[in-house]
Amino acid sequence: MTRPDLATLLDLARAWSADDPDPATRAELDAVVAAAEAGDAAAQGDLADRFDGTLEFGTAGLRGALGAGPRRMNRVVVTRAAAGLAAYLRETGARGGVVIGYDARHNSDVFARDTAEVMTGAGFEAHLLPAPLPTPVLAYAIRELGCAAGVMVTASHNPPEDNGYKVYLGDGSQIVAPVDAAIAAQIAAVGRVADVPRGRPGRVLGEEVVDRYLDTTAALVADGPRDLDIVYTPLHGVGGTSVAAVLETAGFAAPRVVEQQEQPDPDFPTVAFPNPEEPGAMDLAMELAARVDADLVVANDPDADRCAAAVPTPQGWRMLRGDEVGALLADHLLRSGREGTYATSLVSSSLLGTMAAAAGQPYVETLTGFKWIGRVDGLAFGYEEALGYCCDPEHVRDKDGVSALLLLCDIAAGAKAEGRTLLDLLDDIARRHGLHATDQLSVRVEDLGVITRAMQTLRSTPPTVLGGLAVEAVDDLAAPPAGGLPPTEGLRYRLAEGARVVVRPSGTEPKLKCYLEVVVPVEAGPDDDVADAVAAARIVAAGRLDAVRTDLAAAAGL
Repeated sequence: MTRPDLATLLDLARAWSADDPDPATRAELDAVVAAAEAGDAAAQGDLADRFDGTLEFGTAGLRGALGAGPRRMNRVVVTRAAAGLAAYLRETGARGGVVIGYDARHNSDVFARDTAEVMTGAGFEAHLLPAPLPTPVLAYAIRELGCAAGVMVTASHNPPEDNGYKVYLGDGSQIVAPVDAAIAAQIAAVGRVADVPRGRPGRVLGEEVVDRYLDTTAALVADGPRDLDIVYTPLHGVGGTSVAAVLETAGFAAPRVVEQQEQPDPDFPTVAFPNPEEPGAMDLAMELAARVDADLVVANDPDADRCAAAVPTPQGWRMLRGDEVGALLADHLLRSGREGTYATSLVSSSLLGTMAAAAGQPYVETLTGFKWIGRVDGLAFGYEEALGYCCDPEHVRDKDGVSALLLLCDIAAGAKAEGRTLLDLLDDIARRHGLHATDQLSVRVEDLGVITRAMQTLRSTPPTVLGGLAVEAVDDLAAPPAGGLPPTEGLRYRLAEGARVVVRPSGTEPKLKCYLEVVVPVEAGPDDDVADAVAAARIVAAGRLDAVRTDLAAAAGL
């Protein structure tokens, strides 16, 4: 497809500016237009990037950089998205209001108010959460208030220049196909923003619904040991107040909060990326924990739907992988008698399936994302390795970093009372089920063509051996067998000895992500030191993962 010429781009930009209700983005766009008209090549490229297509509405809703134009997040794009959602709800006969939440990113509150006015203009009752709050509060409120849909204005852990728009239906789960396509079609049919009917600003909810969420979350843990020195960081996000309240209600002492990251700040000044998975994001928290000799570090991402943790070791503090936290939470719930289906995504460790089977509970593997995990029938617990955990699906059918954080603190306090640590509990799990060691090869790109070429290379010349382990089967996830998972872009390699590799483009960031897992038996007799046996298995696993990573990078041309 050829890109529009400069004259067409200028016409599109002028029409956009005339319809834009936001003086800031109008001024921004007018400056780009003037520079492009004057022959500035960079401005012309910028204009093409803004107007060559639209920001795609999909199962993740919308997410992109703030700015003017159809390929940016702005009030025009948000108003059209809200109008399209309202049209979809009318067409499907949905009943009930729409609840709207927002985080502390730039323009989140503005986008939330625009959405409320569009919803009331379309005849729906609009409920606004009373302040910037965690995403799981929005997911909870949908079902608690009996709403037809919910909207959360957030870009989660994306860079500071981004914002986003997540859509949930009345069951409290994120939208999936084909609903996304039906809403996108309604959005495409929206004409001028000036012609979209707007009504009242909606009803700002009181604190009652937030308090009910906090009380419900705190009730997930029973009475038990509470001696735990906790360091916490909300990473400049909105989780701090909710986490403090839940921990206090559950009987824990107030955590030590990383002062530099305590207050919501849309510029995220202390981190390159406000994502606990990114190198450096947790450094301040772990430095504080080392100074005060804390027991546990816990963190949320900016909208508090994810939870990260770090623990002390003889070599210093280390982050727990998402699969490790998932295993600890699942083991606790299984031992507590939580019945139902345990679910995780295809890129997460296979350990959960092994644990569920040993406890006689059903297990389901889904595509990546809680839009799939949250929809599993009879869900008892779900998680994915990207630090997302659903510990209370009865009330929040989405990942919830607040409830996961509380439950992990409960587990750690119980272990401490017995003179043990979370690492000891992980050793116990490894002894029972084998050491399931995971790692990632994650490549951030400027040119998305790098990802396309890597996937083409892996399809045209698939590896037969990775890290000395034979590739026993290859699943092309874009064309799965009938009755299996819905199609998605990705490849899965099943290796000898229970190992596996999954390669897929990220759905929210310009990354190629490769998920690696090896399984090593823990050879320990009744009288052997379990920690020593697990340590030996970890050494073997680390070598295998390194070898798999090296071979995979070479095979993909990375």
